[in-house]
Amino acid sequence: MVGTEQGARTRRVRTAAALLTAAGLFAAGCTGHGTPRVPADDGRGQFRTAQPSASAPSGEADRPSLLAVKIDNVGAARPQTGIDSADVVYAEQVEGGLSRLMAVYATKLPKAVGPVRSARESDLELLRQFDDPTLAFSGAQGKLMPLINQAPLDARTPEKASGAYFRGAGKITPHNLYLRPERLLPVTPGATALTTGFRYGPAPAGGTAHTSETVRYPAARFTFTWSRARQRWLVSMDGAPDATADGKRLAPATVVVQYVKIRKSAFHDFLGNNTPYTVTVGSGKAKVLRDGRAYDVNWKRAKATDGTEFTTGDGTPVNFAKGQVWVVFAKA
Repeated sequence: MVGTEQGARTRRVRTAAALLTAAGLFAAGCTGHGTPRVPADDGRGQFRTAQPSASAPSGEADRPSLLAVKIDNVGAARPQTGIDSADVVYAEQVEGGLSRLMAVYATKLPKAVGPVRSARESDLELLRQFDDPTLAFSGAQGKLMPLINQAPLDARTPEKASGAYFRGAGKITPHNLYLRPERLLPVTPGATALTTGFRYGPAPAGGTAHTSETVRYPAARFTFTWSRARQRWLVSMDGAPDATADGKRLAPATVVVQYVKIRKSAFHDFLGNNTPYTVTVGSGKAKVLRDGRAYDVNWKRAKATDGTEFTTGDGTPVNFAKGQVWVVFAKA
């Protein structure tokens, strides 16, 4: 895993894509096999397509980028697939006080991930810390798509990569769209793509014994319970134990509750609900859970292209336990 040294990072030069001038309506593919054409929905029955980006400068085209996938997290979307393979899972608040996940993959690509859902404006700021990431998502609010098209990332909706997506059985639309990651990334990116600023190693001094932590959104709830037997934090969603579709309990090694500003954005859903914007650049307080203990720490991310640094009160960097990390953004 990466340490605090971020180094100079060259980013792909991109041209701004033309604004979308029309949106078409398409029929959804309904099979879990083959390479069906699957539409990307923006929540209003309309579908937007991310525009292709400019080619990478010479020497960068073969450098692997990591994969970030927007994942549905309402009750109808569970159990989810492939989350246990992610290196980092971010949880954010969305419209109506609900939650959505962003799973980040660098060291392992599962066979399938999902259900895949739409992107949000604050995802663009969060993803700036990575070198030219690939973002897999079902679509976005129509006025947001031009910003996504101009962002320094490779936006991959079902319309741009239809062979990478499929509709699974057992759930209804829109909670049944899945991704085959290997059809977007030819190789596993590797740990060097994780430019998060996270450090891994021995636990910091101090802390308090802690066996359970709950984070509440207006209409969603995360609970992390320490398992001494597994040496992991077991995840529960909305009061129920959470496991993957193949029965594996979600169990990160480290959980970070990061207290951030959550403000209104310029975007709304089809019901008129404002989309919250989670501010991940700046500084504030956080709680790090590892090894059955809780540590009250500080976080800092000076600019969008930086990873996030976590330090104790005296400025000592905080190490995470080796394994999956969950970062839950909570309102400061």
